[in-house]
Amino acid sequence: MTITVNIDDSTYQITDSSNECDKNKYFLKTNQNQKYLEDAKSKNPKDILDASTCIELLQINKKIKIIGITGTNGKTTTAAAIYSILLDLGKKVGFQGTRGCFINEKRVADKSLTTPPILQTIQNLYMALQDGCEYFVMEVSSHAIEQKRIEGLNFALKILTNISQDHLDYHGTIENYIAIKSSFFDDNCLKLINKDENKIRFNKTNCMTYSLEKPATYKVAAYSLKDGISVAVQNIDKVFDFSSPMHGLFNIYNLLAAISGVDMLKVAPIQEICEVVDNFGGVEGRMEVVSENPLVIVDFAHTPDGMEKVLDSLKDKNIIVVFGAGGDRDRTKRPLMARVANRYAKKLVITSDNPRSEEPKEIIKDILSGLKTDNGILVEEDREKAIKKALQIRENDEIILILGKGDETYQEIKGQKIPFDDRKVVKKLLS
Repeated sequence: MTITVNIDDSTYQITDSSNECDKNKYFLKTNQNQKYLEDAKSKNPKDILDASTCIELLQINKKIKIIGITGTNGKTTTAAAIYSILLDLGKKVGFQGTRGCFINEKRVADKSLTTPPILQTIQNLYMALQDGCEYFVMEVSSHAIEQKRIEGLNFALKILTNISQDHLDYHGTIENYIAIKSSFFDDNCLKLINKDENKIRFNKTNCMTYSLEKPATYKVAAYSLKDGISVAVQNIDKVFDFSSPMHGLFNIYNLLAAISGVDMLKVAPIQEICEVVDNFGGVEGRMEVVSENPLVIVDFAHTPDGMEKVLDSLKDKNIIVVFGAGGDRDRTKRPLMARVANRYAKKLVITSDNPRSEEPKEIIKDILSGLKTDNGILVEEDREKAIKKALQIRENDEIILILGKGDETYQEIKGQKIPFDDRKVVKKLLS
């Protein structure tokens, strides 16, 4: 890609593509395009820049506070909650993540990678600066950390949500995955760590913690999950409380991380922060109620731990779960997902998710290998028909929970992105 920026009445064109490189552009050298460096040089660019030089040129690190959130689950909700809180406190703020990029409540880029290539991030930060933003909240993926897609960025605050099995198709082992996540926290930056997550390693300098179970800087003293969330938190010698229309124990963690992070940045008094929390209703595709009667909920959960958190929040209900597993990804989590779903659900409908280059039947076979019985289990490869079956077999007060895709609007099949939205399918079937 190529971006155009203006600095002190001078215009700079910066590209990270050797194909787009010419004498009028600067070439941004990154970890991803290193092998094309000689090709770029042959086209005589104005100069070769690294990410740090480019970021310094735009004075990004001087002018905007960057908040980075990483973890297996909860990144999007925690980041979106911080973005919402800062806006409600009257701050100008940008937000980049799985859902795209937003600046001061306006969407400026569509959904892409959780953490895009560094030049895209630089462009988003530049647009945020142009719009007067003081803060920029971003999700940070393990892929981005290892591939150095965040090089040159100085974070005002780093937050860890949790770590559980994911992306082992890329990282190989859970130990490698943990090591990559941990490397994000090995500097002296201000950081906020989930104390109940015992797998992470981190530099304790400038570190604060939050917890429901263990002693921490921000420790939940009491909570209720009836009709939403109500929480009292002990912070050293202070006690504060907040409430939210959201549901689930996992969302206490997400909201506590968001509140604690904003407090650490000294944006406003803690009680002012808490007062605006209930304005945040959550993120599309995360515990999103698609229909009230029958009650149908869609969620993005696609790991064993993510599914457990969502299902545990509904453990007192009779649940029908519709789910599959993505192709060309970690196969070892498929039977684990089945066991988690079977432990909580009254009925399971196992289907296709994003099979990518794999055959859906083979993915489903991997899922079924985690089940000891076929009692209450239905298999329907076609995802729309699977959702229809769930609606047909629903009885009395049963809740239908459709997992894996959340607010995705397509299915990836054999290299094609075919339009498909769980929420639209439900509404169509119900109408």
